Amino acid sequence: MDNIWFNIQSLLSYDPAAPMIFSSGLFWCLFILFLPVYAILKKRRLQMLVFVVAFSLYFYYKSSGWFFMLLVGTSLVDWGLSRIMVSMCSRWQRRLCLTASIVVSLSVLCYFKYANFFLWNWNSMVEGNFQPLDIILPVGISFYTFQSISYIVDVYKGRVAPTRRWIDYMFFLSFFPALVAGPIVRADYFLPQIERNHTAVSAEMYWGFWLILIGVVKKALIADYISQYNDLIFASPTGYSGFESLMGVIGYTMQIYCDFSGYSDMAIGIALIMGFRLSKNFDFPYKSKNLTEFWRRWHISLSSWLRDYVYIPLGGNRRGTLRTYVNNFLTMLIGGLWHGAAWKFVFWGAMHGVGLAVHKALAPILRKIPDVWPVRAVSWSATMIYVSLLWVFFRADSWLDSWLIIKNIFTNFSPAHILPFVQVRWVWLLMMSLIVVLHSVPSRWIDGIGRWFVRSPWIVKLVVFVAVVQIVVQFMSQEVAPFIYFQF
Repeated sequence: MDNIWFNIQSLLSYDPAAPMIFSSGLFWCLFILFLPVYAILKKRRLQMLVFVVAFSLYFYYKSSGWFFMLLVGTSLVDWGLSRIMVSMCSRWQRRLCLTASIVVSLSVLCYFKYANFFLWNWNSMVEGNFQPLDIILPVGISFYTFQSISYIVDVYKGRVAPTRRWIDYMFFLSFFPALVAGPIVRADYFLPQIERNHTAVSAEMYWGFWLILIGVVKKALIADYISQYNDLIFASPTGYSGFESLMGVIGYTMQIYCDFSGYSDMAIGIALIMGFRLSKNFDFPYKSKNLTEFWRRWHISLSSWLRDYVYIPLGGNRRGTLRTYVNNFLTMLIGGLWHGAAWKFVFWGAMHGVGLAVHKALAPILRKIPDVWPVRAVSWSATMIYVSLLWVFFRADSWLDSWLIIKNIFTNFSPAHILPFVQVRWVWLLMMSLIVVLHSVPSRWIDGIGRWFVRSPWIVKLVVFVAVVQIVVQFMSQEVAPFIYFQF
């Protein structure tokens, strides 16, 4: 009995090497136990809020240890200042509360995420003897920091009223489906749902179940499988042929989509089963024929957040053409730095900013070109090449490795490697082809399959579920790989 209790305690305690994620068996065991209690408490709103917040904090504890207390502290500061703000009469007092809240949130984020980055750069300029600080980055801190900032800004601007109770705000900030990797939840979209406390009907629960299955296939099957080859390429930038490096770059382009959109699908599905709607985060981004369209389809919650809380406050497109280009560039620069404290992320964001500015500048000319399939093919190809090459800087371990991989593609390319690659990596190619096909067919076809699943008899749902589980188990690696966006 002592051994059993010790094993259970170890399983339920925080393990830095094995954070709890949606694709892990432990999460689904706990979620199955969570659902009946949640259903019983659903109509008792306060008790339901307390129970979900407690589960969310435990979920965050299993993902990031005692840093869940940092989340609690952030919520107390933001909620308290929002309540003080609405009681103030003068504008400068409200602005002071707004500034204090944003400064506290950004200070915490900057310390954990950017302290070593800034100190390292300062050390390089003064040629000192810098020793990195022993700082552990809390999982998902960038996501909930952006949510807290949007909340306090929306309260200041009168878009939403501050929650009367702290527990309501804590529910919004810590809601576990979206806590560690989004979608970024906006207060004006989510707080009214807490008030309504909607109970999901069977169609919504089945649709949520369908999204979870899709997310599991994307993440645990496709992304984790194709990552095994991609990791080899990025671990040895010059150790493979140019063709193999190109396949690794294309593979990572597909991997990061399946990994992140798979998480978003599972998060949206779990929330839907609970009676809450999270915003759509991906809309087949690799269909895009230009960068502007790409950022309307990729990580939609972040794109819209940057637009509303960075781009528009900078002036948007209201201050002339040149200023519009500058605002685009600065917004994407901030977006790049949000993703990581390294110059390669800054470069990645800056180049997307340049690409968006160039597209806007050429828009009057591009609109005059006939919208025929050869033009669409060239536009799509140029967009995918640009996006894929920039993903190299996103994934590579260093700035130097990024350039070595790109150089290797263009200087060491030989068609002789194609046939051996196809013979050895045919399963990898099959999974890659599946992603391409799903991006090629009309979106309504994909939605139609989902609607068919929702309407199908329970035995069909069971067969689909068993088939998905069996396929995932067949191809899964020994360890459950964490989601890529956990690092942000």
